[in-house]
Amino acid sequence: MQPELRVATTGAGALAPERQKVLRQTYMLLALTMVPTVVGAFIGMATAGIIMQHPIMMSLVMLGAVIGLQFAISANRNSGLGVVLLLAMTFVLGWYLGPMLNFASSLRNGPQLVGLAAAGTGGILLTMSLIATTTKRDFSFMGKFLFVGMIVLLIAGIANMFFQIPALALTISALVIVVFSLFLLHDVSRIVNGGETNYIMAATGVYMSLFNIFVHLLHLLMAFAGERD
Repeated sequence: MQPELRVATTGAGALAPERQKVLRQTYMLLALTMVPTVVGAFIGMATAGIIMQHPIMMSLVMLGAVIGLQFAISANRNSGLGVVLLLAMTFVLGWYLGPMLNFASSLRNGPQLVGLAAAGTGGILLTMSLIATTTKRDFSFMGKFLFVGMIVLLIAGIANMFFQIPALALTISALVIVVFSLFLLHDVSRIVNGGETNYIMAATGVYMSLFNIFVHLLHLLMAFAGERD
């Protein structure tokens, strides 16, 4: 049984200065990643035809590119190049959102659904961050289980690209939201407890969780609350 780690504190429950610094830098970098994400999304909406011509192939290429960029970010996590690579990855992922955002914009309440998905994603981040920073528990024990769950969902998602089963797609989206919400708790907890001391890697993990939560929350909102003409 893994021993429970305790948060290093200075005073009544305050995080140690070095961990406060990592947490602050992580959130600042996350805020910065929103800029290339939004720019990429606007470009993606204008060039969505590129993705829609070969959606399955483009999805697999995108998956490979993101995995490659994550390895590159990890290799350069102690230099400014790591930040540049992270911003490049967020731009690419923003661009990949183009077709989904175009579909959302075709709905009468599309802008409201996008806003709800963004607000819901932010609410999940706030909730998980509060849990991680206000409790003394270390949630890193969830890492292996969450990784396995992520791989299973990834395989199911790739399979459903070919089978196109609506009910399966909705189930996958719901499970993705659960798994990556717990990943947020896991990642922030690692910062708080000193398991992650590199803000670039921390921001990369948190961003990927936020991206997946937003995409799949928007998918569910469009499926159940989208108003078509």
